[in-house]
Amino acid sequence: MAARLPGAVGPAPATAGTAVKVRHLTRRFGERTVLDGVDLEIAQGEFVALLGRSGSGKSTLLRVLAGLDPGAEGRAEVGGTVAVAFQEPRLIPWKRVLANVALGLRVPDPRAAALAALEEVGLGGLRDAWPLTLSGGQAVLVPPDSPIKTPADLRGKRVAVAKGSSANFHLLAVLRKAGLSFTDIQPQYLQPPDALAAFSEGKIDAWAIWDPYTAQAEAQTKARILVDGDGYVNGFEFQIAGKDALADTARSAALGDWVARIRRAHSWANDHSDEWAKVYSRLTGLDPAVVGVSVKRSSYKDLKLAGDVVTREQLVADAFNEAKPVPVPVTIADIIDTRFDATVENT
Repeated sequence: MAARLPGAVGPAPATAGTAVKVRHLTRRFGERTVLDGVDLEIAQGEFVALLGRSGSGKSTLLRVLAGLDPGAEGRAEVGGTVAVAFQEPRLIPWKRVLANVALGLRVPDPRAAALAALEEVGLGGLRDAWPLTLSGGQAVLVPPDSPIKTPADLRGKRVAVAKGSSANFHLLAVLRKAGLSFTDIQPQYLQPPDALAAFSEGKIDAWAIWDPYTAQAEAQTKARILVDGDGYVNGFEFQIAGKDALADTARSAALGDWVARIRRAHSWANDHSDEWAKVYSRLTGLDPAVVGVSVKRSSYKDLKLAGDVVTREQLVADAFNEAKPVPVPVTIADIIDTRFDATVENT
């Protein structure tokens, strides 16, 4: 793929042996320059990681290379097929946890089956909770002096959100509860670093986001939480693998080891929140105080890919299909692989 950008001499495929070639790439959002004359060349088969503080332009560069951001200047050449894996899904907000889990269960006693599933994963005590109590820093933010006081005030406003993210579903649910639809606002599809820049400079009226960006916006801009995830969301994080890798015995075993390591890391982070906050801060470059707020707002809980998890994720897929961010129906059960579920209880 060759991307013809404003100011480019002309499109051309990446040269032989070169996977990515970027020259004089610049991307601005208003008066803020996120990418400033970037030059980059990546050879075929080379593995490259982009490191930098939040807002330094990592996601912006990747979107340009994927052909998802036509607003850049300069030249970007990418050889071969481009695949993009987006960050980051949910409970319906007007039902309590048990009712959410029971939804869609085709058994004689759905409530009993739902409670058994909750007990199995150690969440029985949350049966009567509203989803908000599990939000993990999900919020719709507005500037501290914003005239927006209720979700209904979002009508006609510019609201930033990462398309297809948990925050996107949160925003859909908030609008629905307020009697609004996505067509009643001006959605601004921005990844968190770019949205933070736009929010800081007053380019948007509201921002649907999650931690640690919620905590970062609160600290840096004194952002006000218009509505948090209470009664709306229950964020899941999934590990994704290709079918070919799962079909290969050696690679499947390696993936199983990797999943087990992640679970042990989750357990350690839960038991050592202060130490985890320091590591998180060092890895991301975020202020320790910001990370501390984020870590204290949420914890890790590894779950089996059981019926309740699939049901909750299906609600997200259906909501996105209805609102059209996902143009075709998706059946979550068809893309679930449970081979590593057996080790959940041992972590």
